[in-house]
Amino acid sequence: MMGKIIVAAAIALFFSPAPALFSQEHPEHPEHPKAGGATKKVSTADISAGIKKHIQSDITKSDGKFHVKYENQDLALDLIKVHDDRLQDLGGGKYFACVDMKGTDGKTYDIDCFLTGQPGKMTVTDTAVHKIDGKPLYNWKEENGKWNKVPVS
Repeated sequence: MMGKIIVAAAIALFFSPAPALFSQEHPEHPEHPKAGGATKKVSTADISAGIKKHIQSDITKSDGKFHVKYENQDLALDLIKVHDDRLQDLGGGKYFACVDMKGTDGKTYDIDCFLTGQPGKMTVTDTAVHKIDGKPLYNWKEENGKWNKVPVS
């Protein structure tokens, strides 16, 4: 009897479709590339191009300014500089960029930006005002491999 069950299970497995046996839990995640294309390694140049493209797209869609929310205010900003020395691949398809911008109020804003995606198709997922006129609003501290915002002492 046990032998018949084992033979039946082996035959069932043999005729089962391969994708059902080897499917991935979350095939839409970037770490699981879809058939026909491999994920390309993202360079700091790709991150720089991605943030510049995002800023330019926002400028084109609006009044010629890049807009960021800060303390219930809409800041209208012009790009001064992308900090190419601070661009980071955070892993898991996430990237970090830091830019300096000039506000219509005359202040200089350091904006932290987080991106996802592949070269040429990067999307900004979050922005935060990090500094105003060089004065930090928060700092970054690494704990157990994860970076967290910490209040300025």
